[in-house]
Amino acid sequence: MNSIKRLTGVAIAVLLTAGLTACVDKAQELAGQPKVDAAPYTGTGVKAFTESDWKAGDKNSWAQQLKTRAQYGQNDHTRSN
Repeated sequence: MNSIKRLTGVAIAVLLTAGLTACVDKAQELAGQPKVDAAPYTGTGVKAFTESDWKAGDKNSWAQQLKTRAQYGQNDHTRSN
């Protein structure tokens, strides 16, 4: 009877430990991402995310790309016709 209580206690301890490990936060770091305080028009430095006719660091070129994308790329009314 005493060994059953001990076994039950160990089983409960193992279950509690396993349950609490699920509550631990893992580190979430932005490796390779641009700094948060950098201006968006400075770019990411990754060629795959850069539009061919946009120049990184050029604020006017950035604004023009946003206008073009908003008008033609993301406007469902112009794409549905």
